[in-house]
Amino acid sequence: MRRRDFMRDVALGGLAFGAAGRAAFALQTAAKPPDLSWVEGESPEALTRSAVAALGGMKNFVGRGDVVCVKPNIGWDRTPELAACTNPEVVKALVEMCREAGAKEVIVTDHSTNQAARTFLRSGIQDAAKAAGARVLLPSAFRMKKMSLGGEWFKEWEVFLDVYEADKIINVPIAKHHSLSRVTLGMKNWLGAIGGARNQLHQRLDEAKIDLSRFFKPVLTVLDAYRILVRNGPQGGRPSDTELRKTMIAGRDYVAVDAAGATLFGIKPEELPFLKMAAERKLGRLDWEKLRIEKRKV
Repeated sequence: MRRRDFMRDVALGGLAFGAAGRAAFALQTAAKPPDLSWVEGESPEALTRSAVAALGGMKNFVGRGDVVCVKPNIGWDRTPELAACTNPEVVKALVEMCREAGAKEVIVTDHSTNQAARTFLRSGIQDAAKAAGARVLLPSAFRMKKMSLGGEWFKEWEVFLDVYEADKIINVPIAKHHSLSRVTLGMKNWLGAIGGARNQLHQRLDEAKIDLSRFFKPVLTVLDAYRILVRNGPQGGRPSDTELRKTMIAGRDYVAVDAAGATLFGIKPEELPFLKMAAERKLGRLDWEKLRIEKRKV
């Protein structure tokens, strides 16, 4: 083979290899699930299923044989239309999807602020979760253990073992106004996974939220914004305190989910100290709009 022909064939081969590489990269990028999903629609169940499906489906988060803890907000003795607790249809859908993905067991629990037995029942979550096949656990001092949290500020506290020992944790907060921190979203929801005198944490609430989020490491956060509490939070009490937004936001990056959720209240994420600090510690992205986002209407 003449040198000129050899060089030509090498060049053509390089072009072909480069084109194939670019095509493979494009295919891989196209197949990669988005970082966040933002879904709007009429049904809380349909919103939840669509939000998780947009991220590649529950099998991207839960494996066969996993024990999964679904951690909603069941803090207050309120019915679903008052938007103080996570919508029960959202919890039901997530439990069902975990079971469909092959989970061995799904646990639903929270440390209620109001009396737990009454709150679990009146919120509708107890019946919805049980109907979907979950084991619903009321908070108990016998299932708490003091342990090191390894946080920058929050060093040691009593933790619910049923949450901590699960193979996978799915955080399912509801988007609400909060009198101290302006909003309560996913990172605030971890105060329901610990015991002790939680009111003491209000003096350093931002730091506590960050350290707890880092400790529990949810594989998925699904922010219930179907009906949100826009005033008199975190417990509200009147339908006029709520707004129907019919939205669900989900993602692996819990900082980004909270940052997106803040905008539902007209708040810029950088205005919230806990989000700014979490981003500075490289726990997630504050600039959520720069991520790959799948937006749907169902």
